[in-house]
Amino acid sequence: MADDLAELVRQAQDEDPLRALQATAALRREIERVEAVQVRRARVAGLPWAQIAHAIGVTKQAVHKKYGKR
Repeated sequence: MADDLAELVRQAQDEDPLRALQATAALRREIERVEAVQVRRARVAGLPWAQIAHAIGVTKQAVHKKYGKR
């Protein structure tokens, strides 16, 4: 996974703007997926929404709205 992310970061710096944008979009999707997995792990471990929200730099309401119904 780390190698895949590193490759996407490299591709996001491509001189061709369309290839760079495609890589950036793919990178954003992968980061969103990883964040969702980590939020799920935190909830399974019993961490409260407020603590999770603080860790990712959003409000408790925002993190609960995004991940609370999954």
